[in-house]
Amino acid sequence: MAQKRALITGITGQDGSYLAEFLLTKNYKVFGLTRRTSTPNYERIKHIEDKIELIPGDLLDQQSITSAVAYSKPDEIYNLAAQSFVATSWSQPVLTGEFTALGVTRVLEAVRQIKPQAKFYQASSSEMFGMVRENPQNESTPFHPRSPYGVAKVYGHWIAINYRESYNLFIVSGILFNHESPRRGLEFVTRKISHTVAKIHLKQADRIVLGNLDAKRDWGFAGDYVKAMWLMLQQDGPDDYVIATGQNHSVADFVEEAFGVIGVKNWKKYIHVSKQLFRPAEVDFLIGDSSKARKVLGWRPTVGFTQLVRMMVENDIKLLRANSK
Repeated sequence: MAQKRALITGITGQDGSYLAEFLLTKNYKVFGLTRRTSTPNYERIKHIEDKIELIPGDLLDQQSITSAVAYSKPDEIYNLAAQSFVATSWSQPVLTGEFTALGVTRVLEAVRQIKPQAKFYQASSSEMFGMVRENPQNESTPFHPRSPYGVAKVYGHWIAINYRESYNLFIVSGILFNHESPRRGLEFVTRKISHTVAKIHLKQADRIVLGNLDAKRDWGFAGDYVKAMWLMLQQDGPDDYVIATGQNHSVADFVEEAFGVIGVKNWKKYIHVSKQLFRPAEVDFLIGDSSKARKVLGWRPTVGFTQLVRMMVENDIKLLRANSK
């Protein structure tokens, strides 16, 4: 049997790095699309860099995407690249639309023209639900996005469905709820918490500045969620799936859990709430119903909330210790 080939956009990100690792264990030939930047950020994939092939390309540039698909001849394409930080989407709404919305169309166009038999995964997001109409949220819950990022993700989701129905392509969307890991970027609230708690533990910081402590999210482990992406493309037909743990916790819960890892009970004295960090339109409550994925894909999350927070804090303590030597 011929070795399967996969192209991952956003391979240098959290999900891309976990997915590349996972596909290598399945004996895939893995290609990754990477943007040329003045300072390449290969930190998350440096341990597997010799096992994958990186192709220069940019979601803003149609020709580079088309060339990447033609060169890699993928059996599976995972479109994970996006301007993925919600807060930035207010300060850079047009760029967010170009990357996170129109970028999807560019990749789909390349697939349609060059490799229509390839299976395609689109990274959709729970942020599409926004001002939620029902709890928990499933595949048929209406969207009401509350950020330029959420709006762009809705476009990406619907253009993927449109291409699936118009051109009879194998296209799936994974509506993933928040998923974190030690590889999460420092700008995300979960990693900001774990990293600063680690600094407080090592006497390198004395407080955390946060926004809305009451916002509630359904947090899972990124390593679990990339397996769901792969499982979607192994099915007989394309469909969309919500991937979530079905449990939600507030930002305050995450903080409390993180301080618990370093044995601090009175965590409130380390917190400074800044109104500047509140979103213009908040998404207050997200909790996902992944029963379809559990039934059809046989997918289950393996890492619980407490374990996830511990993993992140302990890893940040280790990183900070190594960097201070």
